[in-house]
Amino acid sequence: MKNVMTTAKTAGGFKVEVKARNHTMIVDQPQPMGGKDEGPTPLEYLFAALGGCLGTVAMIVAKQEHLEVNGVTVDIDGDIDLDVLMGKSTENRAGFVGLNLKFDIDAPKMSAAEKEAFVEKVDARCPISENLMNKTPVNFEIL
Repeated sequence: MKNVMTTAKTAGGFKVEVKARNHTMIVDQPQPMGGKDEGPTPLEYLFAALGGCLGTVAMIVAKQEHLEVNGVTVDIDGDIDLDVLMGKSTENRAGFVGLNLKFDIDAPKMSAAEKEAFVEKVDARCPISENLMNKTPVNFEIL
């Protein structure tokens, strides 16, 4: 087992600095939402984590299976009810109603069926995808 840890600390306004190992990520809101647009939103980071994980796992699978994959592009989009986030409604869920992923696999020698099987293998091994599709216990501790 490997433990993964980050620390997120508010930094004025809607800006949040997130430390991961020796890296600092800035989370912020766009100006129309009251932020200074100094970094992606948490929702965009979620998509970045998912796309980044799928891309990484894709290259791991390709290497392990000796597949000629030059690269993978994953476009992700989803719809969310911001009224729930802003406390204006409790009618819908706070999360995305669904995510749409489009894979562009640069592998000229792979058929459409082989690409589909490849994506299924990648998805099955992606921890971020797995956490999004299955309930993961979340424990809160107030210090």
